Amino acid sequence: MRYAHEVGKVRAAERALMDRLPDGALMQRAAAGLASVCARVLPAVYGSRVVLLVGGGDNGGDALYAGARLARRGARVQVVQAGSKIHSAGLADLRAAGGRLLGGGEEAAIAGADLIIDGLTGIGGTGGLREPHARYAALASESPGLVVACDVPSGVDASTGRVEGAAVHADVTVTFGTHKPGLLIDPGASCCGVVELVDIGLGPHLPDPDIVAARPADVQPPDPGPESDKYRRGVVGILAGGDEFTGAAVLSTGGAVHGGAGMVRFASVARPVELVRQRWPEVVTTVIEPGRHDGKVLERVGRVQSWVAGPGLGTGDAAESLLEAVLTTDLPVLVDADGLTVLSRRRDLLRRAAPTVLTPHAGELSRLIAATREDIEAARLDHVRRAAAELSATVLLKGSTTLVAEEDRPVRVNPTGTPRLATAGTGDVLSGLIGAFLAGGMPAMDAAAAGAYLHGLAARLASAPTPGPESPISATDVIQALPAAFRTLSQPTPPAG
Repeated sequence: MRYAHEVGKVRAAERALMDRLPDGALMQRAAAGLASVCARVLPAVYGSRVVLLVGGGDNGGDALYAGARLARRGARVQVVQAGSKIHSAGLADLRAAGGRLLGGGEEAAIAGADLIIDGLTGIGGTGGLREPHARYAALASESPGLVVACDVPSGVDASTGRVEGAAVHADVTVTFGTHKPGLLIDPGASCCGVVELVDIGLGPHLPDPDIVAARPADVQPPDPGPESDKYRRGVVGILAGGDEFTGAAVLSTGGAVHGGAGMVRFASVARPVELVRQRWPEVVTTVIEPGRHDGKVLERVGRVQSWVAGPGLGTGDAAESLLEAVLTTDLPVLVDADGLTVLSRRRDLLRRAAPTVLTPHAGELSRLIAATREDIEAARLDHVRRAAAELSATVLLKGSTTLVAEEDRPVRVNPTGTPRLATAGTGDVLSGLIGAFLAGGMPAMDAAAAGAYLHGLAARLASAPTPGPESPISATDVIQALPAAFRTLSQPTPPAG
């Protein structure tokens, strides 16, 4: 796993470590790591043009000391000072190494740099960048040179990923001690480029993480053993589709079929049942009559170990009665799409002891917790935590960064996916996939996180099966790529970064 800690916890760990080290040693560790990464990304250090964008905080000091190390290796290092304060010892070290502080011509220097180190603000920066920081951030982002951010790109809230106004768009972000949530969560994550973690010794002083992001070895969906049969592997029941939206039935069922369930039972009105039978002959189907139902309707479907309810189901009385029937069982239930709309007026159905997984996008979540879509997208971490606590459920918030939250647990950040997933039906596939994992016995949070990981990976494989640009995909393409996504989990994990 990659672990991320919010700023307050990082600051406390830094203080605890600095109490055990000589004065300035921690900054030197950070500067050494920053300089090492910069040297690695430059074609050659000697003769390269390096510009440091330096504010008055510790990240400015890190940048100055790193610049001094590069200057001693022959780089031509110039400093652009933002604001009235600067780390005096770092500046003295840079000057002693041959670097210089610019007194004009900053715009030309930034435009002509081979490498720009962003040390404008630190991890404590919140709110939008002020001038001249905002102008320098824009110039760096537009420069043809490589941009390396120190700890977190300036303009990105390190604890939440919020970006208010201008921000540095880095090619590489070198972060110290631990990842910060804003490096993993959009919109901040989109400013970071490749994130390199430098170990400066904080580990023993850090508490439990606030955010975790999986690596392939951490994703462990149910795996059949020698004694497995279709019932031991898990039976998932799906209530989806209707006369109006038949595709959701086929797609959610396909996600479950390719998610490793031992058996998939599908129930709906006649038309979607017919289509599911044609597309997925291995699925056991049940036709249910239109109109309201009581809890006995589930007895006709047969025994299952989890339920998926909502995709294409409609939002009227019939859909509400089916949702009420599954949520009054003692089985894990995933609710998606139309089911979430029903829950927005029947939140009482969430008062249950068994696990409940909700998979909204920002618009659906806005109806569940009375927040605007814009506010949710701007502060995804805050709102997914709020939703998990308020709704007493495992909440998977879909979007540019998919987050999975349960109350009082670290939030899971999904590292896979592609903007190509923004197409109709892909969410239905995800619902069936997670439902299969729930039926196989995975805890709700693990099932949701594993489903998001493999779903995103399948989309990547479908859109770019060979190295090169991505192509458009459909939800069916994602289903077909799921076996290949599962196979990647057994491949060697790349070194941590």
